[in-house]
Amino acid sequence: MTFNEDTRVKIPAILTLTRLGYQYISLKNRTDIDPKTNIFKDIFFNNISKLNPKAEVTDIQKYFQKIQLILDNDDLGKEFYQNLVKPTDIKLIDWEHIENNQLNVCTELTYGNKDEDNFRPDITLLINGIPLAFIEVKKPNNREGILAERKRIEERFKTRKFRRYINISQILLFSNNMEYEDDDVEPIQGAFYATVSKGKVFFNQFKEEPNNKAWLFGQLKDENEEVENAILKDTNYAVMKASKEFELNKRPDRPTNRAIISLFSPARIYDFLHFGIAYVEYDDEDGKHILQKHIMRYPQFFASKAIQRTLDKNVRKGIIWHTQGSGKTALAYFNVHWLTDYLSLIHI
Repeated sequence: MTFNEDTRVKIPAILTLTRLGYQYISLKNRTDIDPKTNIFKDIFFNNISKLNPKAEVTDIQKYFQKIQLILDNDDLGKEFYQNLVKPTDIKLIDWEHIENNQLNVCTELTYGNKDEDNFRPDITLLINGIPLAFIEVKKPNNREGILAERKRIEERFKTRKFRRYINISQILLFSNNMEYEDDDVEPIQGAFYATVSKGKVFFNQFKEEPNNKAWLFGQLKDENEEVENAILKDTNYAVMKASKEFELNKRPDRPTNRAIISLFSPARIYDFLHFGIAYVEYDDEDGKHILQKHIMRYPQFFASKAIQRTLDKNVRKGIIWHTQGSGKTALAYFNVHWLTDYLSLIHI
């Protein structure tokens, strides 16, 4: 068989996600996808009802209609995000008991009108039926693939007809399944994550802490041959099951799979969604109002976790050391939210 980015990167990545607890969804004969938002309505209404047992069906239906409306705002999804993390009436995600949420993964979900201009991310991740993240992959040694993908996504972010899909998306991952090259002036090799932007999309590397390897791989469940066979059959790649290359690319230590475990294992994706995204607004020197959406960089994430571990030891002061350009000011900004939530939980 011919090996391509699907066989080398996408299918192994999907299998890695299923080992993290994401249930695979086939899009064949699926009729419940809301064309305005790509929310899977059957999953959404079932899970939102469970998370909000006091809410009437009509209340959830009205809230769904509200989501459709606010996703049309020209605000990079700010109002939707506020409803996601700080619900005032209907809870979309159970942040305190993450096991109550449903995680799903699908491939080639169409964003846009199926008969007109659209795009289809290689992999889409959903929580309670809401598509909150997507992944684009390229085959190894495609050095220009990452740059080309960034240019494409920047053009899509500027397009009015994609606004709802962009506003609902929170975390984006792009990978050509290669190791980083530290001397690259622009990020063109490796796995990079980002959030949405009206201008240039800033691609972040994710370098895991060396002593976290055992913990990370410990997040993976055992391989499930029945699930694997079903995914290979659904994607028309059953023939590749016996290949040595497939076995190699399924390994959790492959660059794309490592990035997926680092960012999208349940504990991590909830942290990034709840605490790792911030909106920044200001007027530039010409008086133009600027709205930006930022996602926490990996040094800031690990510094935040270090602060939390220190507080868990009942230590109430310390020093954070960061290199120049690693985002010290942004770390302080992100941690206002993180520490407020943490301290409220322990009633200090």
